Amino acid sequence: MAILPIDSGRYGTKQMLEVFSEQKKVDYQLEIEGSAALAQSEIGLIPKKVGKNVFKVATSGKIIAKRIKQLEAKSDHDTAALVEALSEKCAKDERPWIHYGLTSNDLVDTSNSMQMRDALKIIEPKVAKLALILSEKAMSHSNIPSVGRTHGQHASIISFGLKFANWAAEMAKHVERIEEMKKRILICKTLGVVGTGSLMGAKSLEVQKRVARKLDLYPAEVTTQVIPRERYAEFIFEVALIASTLEKIAVEIRNLQRTEIGEVAEQFKKGQMGSSAVPVKRNPIKSERVSSFAKMMRSHVNIAFENIPLWHERDLSNSANERFIIPTSSILVDEMLETITRIVSNLLINKDRIVQNLYITKGQIFAEFVLEALIKKGVPRFVAYRDVQRVAFDAKDKGIQYKEAIKRDKAFSSKLTEKEIDSIFSPEKHLGASPAIIKNVNKSVQKTVKKFV
Repeated sequence: MAILPIDSGRYGTKQMLEVFSEQKKVDYQLEIEGSAALAQSEIGLIPKKVGKNVFKVATSGKIIAKRIKQLEAKSDHDTAALVEALSEKCAKDERPWIHYGLTSNDLVDTSNSMQMRDALKIIEPKVAKLALILSEKAMSHSNIPSVGRTHGQHASIISFGLKFANWAAEMAKHVERIEEMKKRILICKTLGVVGTGSLMGAKSLEVQKRVARKLDLYPAEVTTQVIPRERYAEFIFEVALIASTLEKIAVEIRNLQRTEIGEVAEQFKKGQMGSSAVPVKRNPIKSERVSSFAKMMRSHVNIAFENIPLWHERDLSNSANERFIIPTSSILVDEMLETITRIVSNLLINKDRIVQNLYITKGQIFAEFVLEALIKKGVPRFVAYRDVQRVAFDAKDKGIQYKEAIKRDKAFSSKLTEKEIDSIFSPEKHLGASPAIIKNVNKSVQKTVKKFV
């Protein structure tokens, strides 16, 4: 029986789970062994024929995780078991050159980089796709006035599409962040026990350069026995940052789906049950799931930062937890991207409710623009502010329309005509630069994600 939901198949796409499968990890490390032998043979460190044959065997797919685990049961060392399993498949004269000049963490760390490399190949296009979907939603709702809320209170009028534009812009920034960090986190290290390339000597840097090129990674500039854990911390931080942006979207959807607001709703498929006790409920469970995952993702950031200070040229205090945080963060952010993309793509938007909510304060959402009108008539700002506030509070207490209260008050009627007052209370006039902002965001998003479209 599976202990973790990831293992049971409840969470995680098949594609991402494959990257972190037991056999795939073995395959990555064997590819490193083969590539190192091939690179060493290319520059005369080991016999040319040996390098080619070791690479061929290492990448043959014939060395399986089950055999390595059998050997590890005896040696109690996973890397030694892998090297032994590879040696079993190679000729006797080739075995002395297997793992030549390498140490365990050359395989462990470089295979981590390969996993992160392939995880980003899955994550980045999904981030780009979501940015595009959000941008399209922004454009299609750019001219719909809606309530802008601060502190949970009605503040002023915004374009409903501006919500999507904010999210789209940040998802596009995540694409930029991913592109920028690749050269820092996708590191190949083949420099041996303490990062000096001791057995390979002066040629060790050339070997590492060639292996990095073969693996589509970047050669390490300097290491101890391990790649600096700042690199891993950056990866974990970025995927957690993506997760937090996804939660920002989810939280807004959850809030807008409240019964009292009702402007949006997650799609509710036929036969779906919202509550086991209350048949009429439609709960935003998918958005809530995203929030739940985001909490876990952010906790991984602290662990990654704790792994940065290690003893001397390294210790093992980072090793066990990295087996959790790198795969789990990658799998969960992928799951979150899939979930939010489905939510946004099928989001139900209640335009009638958006309009209704503009007027539930009986016109007080237009107070900012009433204030502006008085100032333009020469009324000092704080005099105008007090009058706008006074009439608004009184109208609220009496339950009357704000526009009518203004028309009855001399502080306003002496400065503004009825026609001028009426014109203030048209929400379409108060979108400000929203449409232009949305167009600019759409243009920027299109430019950023074009390579993925």
